[in-house]
Amino acid sequence: MVQRQARWLVRFGQTSFTVSDLDRSIAFYRDLFGFTVERVSESSGDDVSGMTGLPGSHLRLALLQHSGHLLELIQYLSPKGSSKAPTRNDVGAAHIAFYVDDAQAIYRRLHDHGVRFVTPPQDRGAVVACYFLDPDGITLELIERKGSSQS
Repeated sequence: MVQRQARWLVRFGQTSFTVSDLDRSIAFYRDLFGFTVERVSESSGDDVSGMTGLPGSHLRLALLQHSGHLLELIQYLSPKGSSKAPTRNDVGAAHIAFYVDDAQAIYRRLHDHGVRFVTPPQDRGAVVACYFLDPDGITLELIERKGSSQS
């Protein structure tokens, strides 16, 4: 069966994660990965509650950009949610993969900055890859494609 692109889809939008401390998460993605902070804002009211489907929603959000990809980080000031990030095998769990030229070097640099890794980089044949965690335990991935520059 041949898959066709949805004709109504204009383009892919941002990736979004809910975080517990917006300022800490901005610093993590900006300082360690070079994301540019495009916007930080705070919102509440009926329009926000209507969009989220959560009465009394009051949130802070940041829009960060890197290599044309937008990352939206949202901190719910209210209503407060669970602070447990889903594990990789939970339905609905997601992650972002970062392509790098040298996974071992990036692993060492991030590890030296206190970033928590699930495992060191693993040789998977065509790639070297590993999972690591952001400050809220959200899974992220490093991928080095062997024999090609990622940039």
